[in-house]
Amino acid sequence: MVIPLRNQAVDEHDPAAPLRYGAAWGSEGTSIADARHAVRTLLRRAGHHFDRQPSQDAQIVVSELVTNALRHAPGPGQLFLEVIPENSLLRVTVHDSSPWQPRLLVPDPYRIGGRGLHLITRLCGRFHTVPLDVGKQVTTELSLRKRR
Repeated sequence: MVIPLRNQAVDEHDPAAPLRYGAAWGSEGTSIADARHAVRTLLRRAGHHFDRQPSQDAQIVVSELVTNALRHAPGPGQLFLEVIPENSLLRVTVHDSSPWQPRLLVPDPYRIGGRGLHLITRLCGRFHTVPLDVGKQVTTELSLRKRR
């Protein structure tokens, strides 16, 4: 189930209203490419160009979080994206069915994988996990302001 990209604020003419996107998947999973496309589309609607660093960083963060959910949590999951205009912030939330908390692995040049969470924590100002009755919710926030 995919919630179409749309402004969900009560007052659609309010430029400070957040733009939101949501998608849910079952046991068959979802496409990482679709998740990247969703974040690009949402950021474009919010006035952020796809080839600028914040948009590229956002695509990396969304790809990593959704990939981790698909790889480590069998069953259904959800992705929520929210652009908060006044703070130039992207909030990314992923729900999955695994009770295990994400953890930073010691870097190992001989291991494939294990670097995604390092990327996420370097790119995002905030990262936290909340246990749920079934699984967990991982939320991170990424600044959309230009870096100097």
